[in-house]
Amino acid sequence: MADVKREIERKYEAADGGLPELAGAGAVAHVLDRGVVELDAVYYDTADERLGAASLTLRRRTGGADAGWHLKFPVAPGVRDEIRAPLSDTLPEEIAALVRSRVRGAELVPVVRLRSARDVRHLVGADGALLAEASVDTVDAERLNRAGGTARWTEIEVELADGADPAVLDAVEERLAEAGVRPSKAPSKVAEALRRTGGSRARPAGRAAEPVTAGDHVLTYLREQREAILARDPGVRRDLPDSVHQMRVATRRLRSAFTSFGPVLDREATAPVAAELKWLARELGAGRDQEVLAQRLSDALDALPPGEVTGPVRERLASWAAARHGSTRGRLLGVLDSARYLALLDSLDTLLADPPLRTKAARKPGKVLTRALHKEGDKLARLVTAALDLPPGADRDHALHQARKRAKRARYAAEAAVPALGGPARALARAAKKLTSLLGEHQDSVLARQTLRELAAVAHAAGESAFTYGVLHEREERAARRTERKLPGTWTKARSAFPR
Repeated sequence: MADVKREIERKYEAADGGLPELAGAGAVAHVLDRGVVELDAVYYDTADERLGAASLTLRRRTGGADAGWHLKFPVAPGVRDEIRAPLSDTLPEEIAALVRSRVRGAELVPVVRLRSARDVRHLVGADGALLAEASVDTVDAERLNRAGGTARWTEIEVELADGADPAVLDAVEERLAEAGVRPSKAPSKVAEALRRTGGSRARPAGRAAEPVTAGDHVLTYLREQREAILARDPGVRRDLPDSVHQMRVATRRLRSAFTSFGPVLDREATAPVAAELKWLARELGAGRDQEVLAQRLSDALDALPPGEVTGPVRERLASWAAARHGSTRGRLLGVLDSARYLALLDSLDTLLADPPLRTKAARKPGKVLTRALHKEGDKLARLVTAALDLPPGADRDHALHQARKRAKRARYAAEAAVPALGGPARALARAAKKLTSLLGEHQDSVLARQTLRELAAVAHAAGESAFTYGVLHEREERAARRTERKLPGTWTKARSAFPR
């Protein structure tokens, strides 16, 4: 099974004298010599180096205490999550799955081999606790694809020990700087190896050209959301907090942009991709909606006075949440491994590589995007007005849910327009977000009441008291009425933010 290690390290260009004396650097009291370790690693990527372009590193390494397959994800400068799997001849499935959205049908091939002689020092505190590991690495690199090539260099690496204070890295860096040691220009050994052996690893594009036309702005936004889907995919597979929600939001933003910016992109061409994005959002939403609902019901139960909790309500709620999570997660993992999902990613790439731009895409963004936001405001106004004209009940609940979906679309359109329109679009996005949040609170209450009725029926059939479910249901009804009373004022403020 794969495990995860948070890696916090800094790399430096080695000086001729190797490591200076590090005892006394901050909390470092002693430096212990741990000898030389021989490491041999082969790095893999696709022929067009897709993993490198996404700042991902995949290797198979022998030697040292952590021999095996390693996949590294960037978290922040100098911080990466390293997913580890035991050594094997072929790439383990648990690692392959984490790069599937990037690799898809392409073959992973050896790109570079690094053989390192690592001279290790342990930096320990006065109490003997390990603070960091410092090493001087002599690296022999061999390019395995393209034209080949070899290189040799020496570098210093300082990695923070698990649970240690990151301040020790600053203290060590200050001591290294005093000795003339400078930070490495390369973010990793493999990046340095590819630079030195005849070809740079594919990297994310640097600062892109400033968007000029309406089409430029819309396409920039679409590409950001496409990348967000790919970046969130591994987190969903790892069941990381909020990953499902963020991936779902990216799919919604893409669909919303296709609809809101119809004058820029041909909807007939984007419709098939939008339909598949809707399918993906629905699959992602099953688990996310359940998580939100379970937390809402748990919080509501915790807020009840002890005398209003009768029967095994907590146990039944926990059992319901666990069962739903297990079933939805298994289904979602199947979706992410499906041919349909991978085909969607391919279709999205194809569409963005050759976008179906309409005539207005070549115009300046001001009027085109402002007009799009104006239309979104008119459509939303019709839905909100119709919902408010209905009496409380199922029909109004449904109408408010439809208004909520349109409010989200308006918010996403405003966010996409911010780089072009500035403050007015930003204010509209904020106003639409407040409206969406209020309507979302109402919809959460609708779903909570439905679930409480279902749980009450199951409890009653089992001979348990359904009293507590009724209490919670009544509280949810009151919450829904409160949101409905707030809606006219919130809508008035949001409506005023839309362009006229």
